[in-house]
Amino acid sequence: MNISSSTAPYLRLGVNIDHVATIRNARGGTHPDPVRAAHLATEAGADGITAHLREDRRHISDDDIERLMSEITRPLNFEMAVTDEMLEIALRHRPHACCLVPERRQEVTTEGGLDVASISNHLPDFISRLKDAGMRVSLFIDPDERQIDASQRVRADIVELHTGPYCHAAIDGDQARIRAELEKLAETAKSAAGVGLEVHAGHGLTFDTVYAVATMPEVVELNIGHFLIGEAIFGGLHSTIGRMRGLMDKARAEANGQVSA
Repeated sequence: MNISSSTAPYLRLGVNIDHVATIRNARGGTHPDPVRAAHLATEAGADGITAHLREDRRHISDDDIERLMSEITRPLNFEMAVTDEMLEIALRHRPHACCLVPERRQEVTTEGGLDVASISNHLPDFISRLKDAGMRVSLFIDPDERQIDASQRVRADIVELHTGPYCHAAIDGDQARIRAELEKLAETAKSAAGVGLEVHAGHGLTFDTVYAVATMPEVVELNIGHFLIGEAIFGGLHSTIGRMRGLMDKARAEANGQVSA
């Protein structure tokens, strides 16, 4: 089976390494090393690395960010809350991109998108400072037209659509909800691209759920973390990322009629 890369738009894969640090921090010490995982991820086909430096430092540490910036050769996507502390850190390190996410101490993981519409008065200056320093700015949002409109108003470069509700529906086997969530994602991706926003997607994607999102032509990047790190326990990180990379390429090519036997 040959997949033509000349006509099928390429879909980038960003690998989130947060939960390598979660495992390390559960026991302390330096093993397993998330920076080593970042190197392995790029060797396996990742186009970029994502790391979320949380206010409580529950996984990625300040030292991890420093080492990632100095060692990895692929773009670093720095997930961060909209706080003065994180702004200062981003301006000091100047990663390729910053993805602004909501953050609450009591949550296990990011539970929903950033409500850009409700905080749009605060965001323009925050985003401008990041962009003036040479960083691309992404907003992690729920697939909602209000959030697209607000993201455009605050001059974000990118929106990352929250795929969690779709993935939860898939786990439950709720076909009606799966269809509804996919339709919402597809329509929002079209709207975002239509107003000039670059479209990414992520949260909860697995081997079983990635196909439908990978076929959406407006989506140019998927960011996947927890599933890849968890699955690597059974199959190894290189193999797991390679398989995800292959599924993404196959889905995008088939959607564009570029697969031949």
